[in-house]
Amino acid sequence: MAFTLYSLIQTAILCINAIAVLHEERFLIGFGVDQGVGGFGDDPGVKAQVLTLIRSVRTVMRVPLIIVNSACIVLLLLFG
Repeated sequence: MAFTLYSLIQTAILCINAIAVLHEERFLIGFGVDQGVGGFGDDPGVKAQVLTLIRSVRTVMRVPLIIVNSACIVLLLLFG
């Protein structure tokens, strides 16, 4: 497989898909990530920042991921 721009884009899409399908109750709680949010002015820890990133990706990227995944499937079907 050649190292092309399309393969880099496809890798990024697959990573975003992997983040988007994580189930909080099954997967994330096993790593000790709690639901609590720190107080005002407190610096959140790394776990809290990762959890916020995962929740943001799941919320914001839902519809764009459907469109981008569909476009990738069509491109793969047309051009192999």
